[in-house]
Amino acid sequence: MKRLLALTAALCLGVVAACGSGGSGGSDADSGSVTMWIYPVVPDQAKHQAFWDQRIADFKKANPNIDVKVEIFPWPQRDQKLQTAIAAGKGPDVVYLIPDQLPKYAKNIEPVDSYLSDQDKADYLDNAKAAVTYEGKMLGAPILTSTRPLVCDRKAFQAIGETSYPKTWDDLLALAPRFKAKGIDATNYFASPDATLNESFYPLLWQAGGDVFSADGKSVAFDGEAGVKALEFLKKLVDGGYVEKDLLSSIPNIEQTHIAQHKVACTWQQAPADVEAFWGKENVVVLPPLTETKSVGYGTVGSLSILSGAKSKAAAGKWVAFAGQPNVAKEYDLAANLFSPRKSTGQLYPNDPVQSAMEKTVTLTTVGSLNAKSRDVMAVLAPEIQAALLGKKSSQDALSSAAEQAKGLLGQ
Repeated sequence: MKRLLALTAALCLGVVAACGSGGSGGSDADSGSVTMWIYPVVPDQAKHQAFWDQRIADFKKANPNIDVKVEIFPWPQRDQKLQTAIAAGKGPDVVYLIPDQLPKYAKNIEPVDSYLSDQDKADYLDNAKAAVTYEGKMLGAPILTSTRPLVCDRKAFQAIGETSYPKTWDDLLALAPRFKAKGIDATNYFASPDATLNESFYPLLWQAGGDVFSADGKSVAFDGEAGVKALEFLKKLVDGGYVEKDLLSSIPNIEQTHIAQHKVACTWQQAPADVEAFWGKENVVVLPPLTETKSVGYGTVGSLSILSGAKSKAAAGKWVAFAGQPNVAKEYDLAANLFSPRKSTGQLYPNDPVQSAMEKTVTLTTVGSLNAKSRDVMAVLAPEIQAALLGKKSSQDALSSAAEQAKGLLGQ
């Protein structure tokens, strides 16, 4: 055993990337098999599979007795398939999850804290680490981040002879009548209950200083002063005719919206990749998220989680620690055109004006507080926000109604 431990220690010293903190070392970590489920984070299936095939080969050099298989599944119905597999005892050992999935699967997840080195854990951006931490434990090892800052159309601003871009809600409201006079919407807002609030209403709630849930997670907080303020801001945009009204009740293809017609000045719901084809890259202006009391936008964090039913948690932990290393994550993020959750990777896009501007906003993003009922609460809140924007309820009544419905979901 002493000889085996010495050999393990030697491997960790020589191949840091292949080893975790050492807290999960031992014979169980040196052998076994690991199956990982991931989704089309890299849209090109062949390129995506080739990336993981190469990483498996790299990992195998230092871990010859651990077999790894990466399976790429489609995005649709991923939760149903994962839940079914876990219930049948046929789930993967490692799976890609985003923050609002983590609390729901918490009882099925082995925290990764003991499989990552202290250096690794200190290297994560604070907001990335917070996005995967639930009840004090890291439920996933971050491998990517995204950001939804403010994106404006230079051509729209040229149309009204304006060279300054909005920083605050008031800035946008002040410009709105001038855009309207030129047939341009100040922004766009998808109010259909099918649209995620993570990218529509929640950024405004956070910018106003609020949050979806209370600090202890036992109740909702969106019906407070900040929530009303955020919804009233949206109502001003809707009532003033400064947004495309069809988007309040439907989600048409982007080709059928004002975005595709150079008729939207700024958006926090679309990324540059969504609008470049219509605006031209030279017209895409990336700015920090709008400010009310603070500048904050939505940005998700993709992470690799170990399931508690893993055949060998130690082997799975070794693989997760390896796959999340800065050099591996950097290459993956570049392939996916996303951003790094690591401090040590530095700028990924120094020569790309749009991506480098996006990258600077990553630290201004959040996923909000993690809660097992986040998706359920969103489902009762979204229709109420839509009702307020359609003039069927006041802002306070809509938020209070949603809060009352949320009580049952939270067991109050």
